[in-house]
Amino acid sequence: MASTIVNMPLNVGTIKGLDCLSHGKFNANALPIRPSVSSLPHRRMVVVKASTNDGPIKKLGMSDAECEAAVVAGNIPEAPPVPPIPASPAGTPVGTSVDIRSRPRRNRRSPVLRSAFQETSLSPANFVYPLFIHEGEEDTPIGAMPGCYRLGWRHGLVEEVAKARDVGVNSIVLFPKVPDALKSPTGDEAYNDNGLVPRTIRLLKDKYPDLIIYTDVALDPYSSDGHDGIVREDGVIMNDETVHQLCKQAVSQARAGADVVSPSDMMDGRVGAIRSALDAEGFQHVSIMSYTAKYASSFYGPFREALDSNPRFGDKKTYQMNPANYREALIELRTDESEGADILLVKPGLPYLDVVRLLRDNSPLPIAAYQVSGEYSMIKAGGVLKMIDEQKVMLESLMCLRRAGADIILTYFALQAARCLCGEK
Repeated sequence: MASTIVNMPLNVGTIKGLDCLSHGKFNANALPIRPSVSSLPHRRMVVVKASTNDGPIKKLGMSDAECEAAVVAGNIPEAPPVPPIPASPAGTPVGTSVDIRSRPRRNRRSPVLRSAFQETSLSPANFVYPLFIHEGEEDTPIGAMPGCYRLGWRHGLVEEVAKARDVGVNSIVLFPKVPDALKSPTGDEAYNDNGLVPRTIRLLKDKYPDLIIYTDVALDPYSSDGHDGIVREDGVIMNDETVHQLCKQAVSQARAGADVVSPSDMMDGRVGAIRSALDAEGFQHVSIMSYTAKYASSFYGPFREALDSNPRFGDKKTYQMNPANYREALIELRTDESEGADILLVKPGLPYLDVVRLLRDNSPLPIAAYQVSGEYSMIKAGGVLKMIDEQKVMLESLMCLRRAGADIILTYFALQAARCLCGEK
């Protein structure tokens, strides 16, 4: 860049807020002369010509005081011109502007502004990754859940956890596919200290000590009847007897190293009983995430295929909540809070955003939402059929759960969404 000193009379208007030393580009021609309301005497003016390349512009070699004096004297460096007003398309009505004081669109007009004023954020740290495990060596695809597998607990699981941790997902929840030969009416395998889940917890904690492991506390994976509780001969799900088994299951999982036990069974009183059982065994540090509002939903179908855990008869409507009920969630919330729950969960997630918000507005505890298998599979199917943009809908659905009030989200999209958020393809 070259600079030239010339003598010429000037009538120049004032430009405020210009830093003459740091401005990036100048017009290659001499400064234009603009008339001002007052006439100025002859002064020396700095004319700056910008080089044609994109390299750094050379400084003028003037001190701060000299720069300021030049501006005060009216020798003002030229800035880029005011950009022209973009032309409207032909046929645009001509008229005065509408008298509107508040224009919310002003805060949406650019990506930078939209980002600055974004109220809800989404991060891999918000995700809990549900993982299916089995006793086999190979990873078995789950037909109803594209991209999901029953992972071999010694190999495939460890690899999947490593992938998740690489993109910031450091919380998982385990769901076991238990061999039929180990299932029984009372689900005793649920508290076998050398069962599939405790073995898996010990393996993962040995390899990744800081991994946060959530577990599922319920009898359905271990029950020959496929229900979350013990079934009486007349088909009634026995509440208190089931809670007794759940306490033993939770203690076994805590003993293996679980960080958070998650009763999903919906038996009455189980949170308080599990809290007492954990404390009595010295596991005061282990948290309880209660499935506070778990509905008897039709969105669970693919999950039951994944674990081969469909009820042998009947349904789960005598213990899971009626999808038509809203206020009832407050009863469950207050009960779980009083019994010592640390986290409150809503399941399913997206169809029950109103319930997520209800819990958020009525409890200071962390709120979790479970984006269940049916939600996942519908988005996957829509993407395959090119009916929707899978990635955009995935991220929007997760953002909606956060906006409704969920602090954490259990989602089968955890790895895929985290990769998107981290900029990976």
